Amino acid sequence: MGDDKDQAASSKHRGGDRTSPYPVSRLAPGVQLVDLAHEIAQADTLLNTRVSAKLQVIAEQIRSLQRAARAALEEAQRDQDLHRAECQFQRRPGGVYHLYRRSDGRRYFSLLSPTEWSGRPPHTFEGSYRLENDMSWTPLAETDRPDDSRELVQRLLRERPGAEEEGG
Repeated sequence: MGDDKDQAASSKHRGGDRTSPYPVSRLAPGVQLVDLAHEIAQADTLLNTRVSAKLQVIAEQIRSLQRAARAALEEAQRDQDLHRAECQFQRRPGGVYHLYRRSDGRRYFSLLSPTEWSGRPPHTFEGSYRLENDMSWTPLAETDRPDDSRELVQRLLRERPGAEEEGG
């Protein structure tokens, strides 16, 4: 019996009335079990909404990464196919090469563009490509497109919070 009293005494709140986890005055508002259940249900609803929003953002990021992965794989396949095309000269990074297909389906690179054949190339023209330093191929139509990724990174670095404080 003595142990029960010791446990009850040690579990009592020892702080001020304002910090008590339970009402200590007759005038304190009563806490009903229904109120507590309603509060828990409301918290659960808000948490579920927040988690759902976060999961939707993650799902969109996954879809975006999947698209980027597919594009990278397709580009790698195209580059492999281009490297396997016949070529009677040494390809050098930075050079522009023109791809043609013979009537038997074999593909080959030429240094001559369709306009240099007086508009009548001997075989079907498939496209012009620039060989990059990393041995990837860029379609000639895409080489004129400005690369704004470096500019974007610089702008993001300038606009990040606290950049002014670090700079000087």
